[in-house]
Amino acid sequence: MIGLVSREEKKAAAREAGADHVLVPCGEGFEGQVRELTEGVGAHVVYDGGGSATFRSSQRALRPHGVHAYYGPFMGVPTLAPTDLPDSIFLTYPVVHHHVPTRAALVQRTGEVFGLIRGGRLTPRIGGRYALSDAARAHADLESRRTTGKLLLVP
Repeated sequence: MIGLVSREEKKAAAREAGADHVLVPCGEGFEGQVRELTEGVGAHVVYDGGGSATFRSSQRALRPHGVHAYYGPFMGVPTLAPTDLPDSIFLTYPVVHHHVPTRAALVQRTGEVFGLIRGGRLTPRIGGRYALSDAARAHADLESRRTTGKLLLVP
């Protein structure tokens, strides 16, 4: 697994989460490093939440028939023309309400996730705790990309 992070300080968190290799900085131009690490073949899948900053490189980092799972425009919405896509890749944009369409499905899936947490098989990384009155600061820290993991607002 190859992880991409925005700052040197986030490399340890990516390794703890299971990345074998961690690339810095995250942004356009990382596809050459991915190809080196995969002996020129490219990645099977790229999970991309970077938006326009990583969209093209994510596609160029893929092997033929690779999957670009684009899950969010964190840094802007990319423009897309089908003829700009590399040959023979798959692009998907998963939307949560298609995978969890009902309240019952949400309750079931969250129950499964919390069961994994209780059983010690999944450990969420808590990146910080903020008083509810400091929600604006938590949001600013998140936007500035100074955080890793989940941020908790505590009443």
